[in-house]
Amino acid sequence: MTEDAPPGAEVTPTGVPAAQEGRRLSSPLVLVLTLLLAVLAQSPIRGLLGTPAMQSWMTVFVAVTVQALPFLVLGVLLSAAIAVFVPPSFFARALPRRPALAVPVAGIAGAVLPGCECASVPVAGALVRRGVSPAAALAFLLSAPAINPIVLTATAVAFPRDPEMVLGRFLASLLVACAMGWLWQRLGRTDWLRPPAHGAHEGATKGEAFWNSVRHDTMHAGGFLVLGAMAAATLKAAVPADWLRTAAGNPVFSVLALAVLAVLLSICSEADAFVAASLTQFSPTAKLVFLVVGPMIDLKLFAMQAGTFGRTFALRFAPATFALAIAGAVVTSAVLL
Repeated sequence: MTEDAPPGAEVTPTGVPAAQEGRRLSSPLVLVLTLLLAVLAQSPIRGLLGTPAMQSWMTVFVAVTVQALPFLVLGVLLSAAIAVFVPPSFFARALPRRPALAVPVAGIAGAVLPGCECASVPVAGALVRRGVSPAAALAFLLSAPAINPIVLTATAVAFPRDPEMVLGRFLASLLVACAMGWLWQRLGRTDWLRPPAHGAHEGATKGEAFWNSVRHDTMHAGGFLVLGAMAAATLKAAVPADWLRTAAGNPVFSVLALAVLAVLLSICSEADAFVAASLTQFSPTAKLVFLVVGPMIDLKLFAMQAGTFGRTFALRFAPATFALAIAGAVVTSAVLL
């Protein structure tokens, strides 16, 4: 026998009003239960946190997070403002009509979008939807998260004694973005790319779209920053030093390892330089590969590209970008680093 629900109230399949069912396990209740468990287990937790390995882990985690957080917040605010208040038609008017010339111009124009890769995908989708050449839009998509002022400034702060790393990141990322644009112009097919039907925030006011974009990017970028900081701290504290030295000592393996790590960690481009700088065992070339690959292809980017342009596009675009990003970073490193 079920309780009588008020007229118009939503009833769950169990017959209990939805409002009452939702109160059974609400967020405050979960928080209270978590705090209660923490109090009951405070002795073993205190003992665990007092170990040298855990103290080392927390030191690296806090250092990476605190260094990267201001750049992440600033980048999210600026990218939301530009994505919402600067009309996509501006970019369409600014690009040359010839696709071969539009690709490098679009790649350089990526410097005017201070933000992470989460913002570049919807902007690139809006460009395609408004008639911009897909090759130019894709060059913009790849370059914007890697060569904008926020990311380059963060890289300079993370590598204060290696200005070549900033220049190398800029040149390698721009080179790969233009190469992918030209490659798509040459080999891409229209049936591989599904133009997005509408923007992510269409139908909302500009103020609502701005704050929705800020909340979305902060949650996603902040979460991936925490995961990246945790991974870097774990590598420093838990993995034996001789293992890291062995991996870092092999030039080929170290490059591939950090390239795959960049894809798996999916760190926001405004914060990845601090994670790369903490991997002191690895060579500058491997670190540069990490910085070039991450903003161009990672797990969250693959999902966003598949959702915006279609799975057929993502399955072809992602592997080619991954291979070219590694090659571009290695070539640039051989010249500069």
